[in-house]
Amino acid sequence: MLERLEVILDYEGIGYEKNVLAELIIKYFPDFRRTINEVQRYSVSGKIDTGILVQISDIAMDDLMKLLKEKNFREMRKWVSNNMDTEPASIFRKIYDGMNEKVQDQSIPQLVLILADYQYKNAFVADHELNLVACFTEIMSGVQFK
Repeated sequence: MLERLEVILDYEGIGYEKNVLAELIIKYFPDFRRTINEVQRYSVSGKIDTGILVQISDIAMDDLMKLLKEKNFREMRKWVSNNMDTEPASIFRKIYDGMNEKVQDQSIPQLVLILADYQYKNAFVADHELNLVACFTEIMSGVQFK
């Protein structure tokens, strides 16, 4: 897949960093169609470099917060499944760091308790995906969003 993406990008005259392409392939594996779509989307700027990895992470978290606010359980489960390559502790931290902009002030203490509880449990669970889904389900049911 990496070789094929390099051929396509070279043909189109798009600059790229090989390690960034490799990370995209790993992130969306085995969905190569999505990998190609993401490469196409990020190639609009004319190059694919480490800057897009930050964009992907921020976009993914914005999508998650929207799903939690809408209490969209089905799509939240898909989000978790698609983002299991991200360390759960990192996801908990990103939610914690962004809570002031996304969560009603009176719900912040509840969110902190939920995040701390599931971050602790994460060290012991056999299925990290299930733990994340349970955490987000509790957030959907107990936290008020702006």
